[in-house]
Amino acid sequence: MPRCSEFALIIAALAIIAPCAAQSQQAEYISSFTWAENTKGFGGFSGIEVSDDGIDFTVIGDRGAVANGTFLRADSVINNVNATFGKLKHTTGRVLKSYETDAEGLAIRKDGRVFISFEHSPRVWTYRNTKSEAAWLQRHPDFKQMKRNSSLESLAIGPDGTLYTIPEISKNPKKGFPIYRYHNDTWKIVFYSPQRGPFLPVGADFGPDGKLYLLERHLGSIFGFQSRVRRFTITEKTLSNEQELLQTKAGVHDNLEGIAVWQDQTGDIRLTMVSDDNFKFFQRTEFVEYRVKE
Repeated sequence: MPRCSEFALIIAALAIIAPCAAQSQQAEYISSFTWAENTKGFGGFSGIEVSDDGIDFTVIGDRGAVANGTFLRADSVINNVNATFGKLKHTTGRVLKSYETDAEGLAIRKDGRVFISFEHSPRVWTYRNTKSEAAWLQRHPDFKQMKRNSSLESLAIGPDGTLYTIPEISKNPKKGFPIYRYHNDTWKIVFYSPQRGPFLPVGADFGPDGKLYLLERHLGSIFGFQSRVRRFTITEKTLSNEQELLQTKAGVHDNLEGIAVWQDQTGDIRLTMVSDDNFKFFQRTEFVEYRVKE
């Protein structure tokens, strides 16, 4: 994410009070759970995947941390977390060095293969699992031109297993944010997500309905972060049926950066999001959930 001043972040954190109703939403707020651990390197989580039943999860962090865990729920609401922690690895099998980290987007294929997008050195790596060494995916020429703090934030796998990535900043705001598709070992821009207002894309996932869910964020005042979720129908050739599901007021949640979409036992779409605390004492790591009632 673009680096804000610590003063602005402190003011934003002070504005984060108990969540209230969203400003404009089709999504219904369920709960927030603050997650704290004494583990070294804990925090900075920007990418999340959740199992189809909403129980198991994986998160990745800005400094190369990876956690695999389980949500403990009461009446479907998260009330505790059990997790084990590790470190992401290089293609050589060694642990990533500090200048190689800044993992942002996470996508896990049905067969368990892991894909991660990185921001400081824009790239996408793939892993057999979260403990294995990495392997390169070919890079689009655009990736090398992207700014280090605003590149490949979002990563998602479509229903057919196709990989998509979206940068946080667009070089052409009138066109919108480019959506890159990985096919035949090549990245290609296939769509543009329209830019609406000051929000920037920070996370993405495909839901069980086959639609693309885009998490966006804005920090534009002393009152804190705003979050927005939009949904799109996506085909091989078109991006359509844009819907705004959620837009919060400033300060309702912390810095939500990762999103996972699944279906609960009642048949409702569930949005599970995780916040990046930027390793600041005045921010927090939280899991936030909404349901989308059709």
